[in-house]
Amino acid sequence: MSAAQSGRALASVRPSERQLGWQEMEFYGFIHFGMNTMTHREWGEGHEAPALFDPSDLDADQWVAALKSAGMTGVILTCKHHDGFCLWPSDVTGHSVASSPWRDGKGDVVAEVADAARRHGLKFGIYLSPWDRTEASYGSGTGYDDFYVAQLTELLTRYGPVFTVWLDGANGEGPNGKCQLYDWERYYAVVRAHQPDAVINVCGPDVRWCGNEAGETRPDEWSVVPRALQDAERTASRSQQADDGTFARLVRSDDRDLGSRAALAGHEDDLVWYPAEVNTSIRPGWFHHSAEDDQVRSVDELFTVYLRSVGGNSCFLLNVPPAADGRLRDADVDTLKRLGQRIADFRARRIEAAATVTSGTPGDIATAWPGRARTPWCPDDSDTRPAVTLAFAAPRRIEAVVLGEEITQGQRIEHVVVRGGHQGDRTTLAETNAVGYQRILTFPPALVDTVVVEITQSRDTPVVSRVAAIGTPS
Repeated sequence: MSAAQSGRALASVRPSERQLGWQEMEFYGFIHFGMNTMTHREWGEGHEAPALFDPSDLDADQWVAALKSAGMTGVILTCKHHDGFCLWPSDVTGHSVASSPWRDGKGDVVAEVADAARRHGLKFGIYLSPWDRTEASYGSGTGYDDFYVAQLTELLTRYGPVFTVWLDGANGEGPNGKCQLYDWERYYAVVRAHQPDAVINVCGPDVRWCGNEAGETRPDEWSVVPRALQDAERTASRSQQADDGTFARLVRSDDRDLGSRAALAGHEDDLVWYPAEVNTSIRPGWFHHSAEDDQVRSVDELFTVYLRSVGGNSCFLLNVPPAADGRLRDADVDTLKRLGQRIADFRARRIEAAATVTSGTPGDIATAWPGRARTPWCPDDSDTRPAVTLAFAAPRRIEAVVLGEEITQGQRIEHVVVRGGHQGDRTTLAETNAVGYQRILTFPPALVDTVVVEITQSRDTPVVSRVAAIGTPS
């Protein structure tokens, strides 16, 4: 296969509508809450007394409002973790809120969070652990799959639209000492039947785990990868294996290149669109522990993760755990609010610019961000060094450039160089390989009157949806 043929093959892989909708969400939240919150554990043992679940002041509106203040677009709730306790009244087990004193046994945390999400304009997603340390049928094969599918169906049919089903890979022993061989394909079919617009994350075919839970990102994140990466069992083997908070800060350095042309050589006939999600917690653990109240991550650290994930062709999933009384702690709420202000300020510093291009027409790529262009820029096929120039009305000090591809046409850019011009001189500010949905390139502040973005290598004719220069804080 020639280089041109290889490039066209890679560029021909495209996202589904559900994947495109998910990518545009960019930043959303995780809520880990349940029996573990009451017992101060990360992993419950199973069979914990339902009477232990009795939050005195559960306020789902506070949770969702805090996430929204950070600029998030959705919320995922841990409807059932590995201990097996259900935050909704499931028809197939008594190990749920229906057996607890909370709301006199008539409560439904899932309903309260789903309703709060709708009130605040956020999308709602569910986490349902396949591992269940209470259910007697776990490890029995089809019998447990029937149980799990029944619970999954309840969650997918009772609470309105769901934007994601987040499937954990943890696979330990059940109460009978056996492990379950999960029937992933059956689970996926249930999701597709009841919520066809929902993406299935991590142990699923739509969105892949970035490979760690520390918020670390790859230098280049590619959405077009070998189909083998969709193997749920592979992900399960790399999931958390111990009941502690260290996994949320563990950084792996393997698998750094999943999708360059060299990495994909020989796989051109078996590729999928499988974009990455970066997930981490605002605290060391995923569930709330009062001993960690002084260990909430700083706004600076979280904003850096945001830039590298949302600005690295990934989405950012940030966990924020409520305390045992059912409320988020002030430190978490304050950090989220300040993070949202930081993100809003960054966006507000986009510099107005006139765009010119080496061929074709620029469309509205210079004014689209933080959205994507209605009329993307596609240079002529004969343009071997396509470039867009942003010209400012006066010299400005800038610290970042935002780029984005029109991913409905695939991921095509393989190398891009950004140069800044001032009084006739040009300096290289940044360069990168993968762009994809969005790439935010940061660099030391530079005084420039023009920014030139030159695409030096691509898999096919590039299609650009946004180019923006970000000024320094005033």
